[in-house]
Amino acid sequence: MATGTSSLSSLPATAEDEILMLYGSDSGWVEPKSYCDHLDSLSSDLIHIPTPDTPCNRCQHPVENWLCLCCKEVLCSRFVNKHMIEHYKLTDHSLVLSFSDLSVWCFSCNAYLDAQVIRPLQSVHFTAYVLKFNEPPPLRAVDGVQITDNRAGRSSSGN
Repeated sequence: MATGTSSLSSLPATAEDEILMLYGSDSGWVEPKSYCDHLDSLSSDLIHIPTPDTPCNRCQHPVENWLCLCCKEVLCSRFVNKHMIEHYKLTDHSLVLSFSDLSVWCFSCNAYLDAQVIRPLQSVHFTAYVLKFNEPPPLRAVDGVQITDNRAGRSSSGN
């Protein structure tokens, strides 16, 4: 560090900048898309998928593997031998699920997809989660949900 400079000069100037730094692109935070134009290419059977410990079909690498959601082939990530990227380039199969963190990526959109919100992806996310953790995924909290108790005729806010 040069003389006379301070690390304080790199701190955000406003509260808005601080929020962006904590939750925005500088922090690595990625906002997944809630829709994708490529969903029509999904396999018709995403309930029956390989287990998350399935090795790459080409190099047999045991980790960092992805599941093609179009043909259900398991291939390694860009951090290993890039077999899933090669598969996408050869087949145009855009949609993949990471067995590492269960995220869904669309190569064509160049974006993550919210598998818990996008209805056609919910079953594969649920199945992969159960296969990986031996229990169903936790329910996501949704702000402002109205819960009605029909037995008592009462309702309560989800807040």
